Amino acid sequence: MVNKVDFEKNGGLVPVIVQEADTNEVLMLAYMNKEALELTQKTGFAHYFSRSRNKLWKKGESSGNTQEVKEILLDCDNDTLLLKVKQNGVACHTGRKSCFFTKLDSGEIILDKKEEIEYNFTDKLYHTLLDRKNASPKTSYVASLYKKGENTILKKVVEEAGEFCFAIKDDKKDEIIYEAADLAFHALVALAYKNIHPEAILEELKRREGVSGIEEKRNRKK
Repeated sequence: MVNKVDFEKNGGLVPVIVQEADTNEVLMLAYMNKEALELTQKTGFAHYFSRSRNKLWKKGESSGNTQEVKEILLDCDNDTLLLKVKQNGVACHTGRKSCFFTKLDSGEIILDKKEEIEYNFTDKLYHTLLDRKNASPKTSYVASLYKKGENTILKKVVEEAGEFCFAIKDDKKDEIIYEAADLAFHALVALAYKNIHPEAILEELKRREGVSGIEEKRNRKK
């Protein structure tokens, strides 16, 4: 019964541990809201709520690596779920069977990639930026920004915004495109730093569709 699950304890979401039904191998951790759990029960396939994208998603909706749910278990505090599934393909966006493949003490990778996951460009770039959090600042520009911290990232966003404005003023199409790309890239770095998927921005823009800008700003102040 969905009503047994205490969604309110954690702001409407509960953590979900996902296991391979046949082997009990832990595959991933995700989150569900009430709607995601109801969809999972109705369809027999795992649905989750993405905190970074701020939307419901079906596991494998783009990659085809779906999870057929065999059993759903509720913990003793009624605030955590365990899904036992048949994993079709791999569970991790990196192409590995499980999301748990890095030893904390040494950083050793203990699982090899089994396949390359195809994503749209924005999703691929976002995941690349997330992966750079574990890269060496000596070899990765993005990792160096992460290491220097929030202020450095924000300074780059402001710097690129200024250069974009100058390009607009100069009215040179190639420079406008180049500087807009720089600005978009560093804005994405800042979003990834805060674990916010760019699709969440698109969802917000969709929410505003058909709403007057004046009305939207007025409602935001309430």
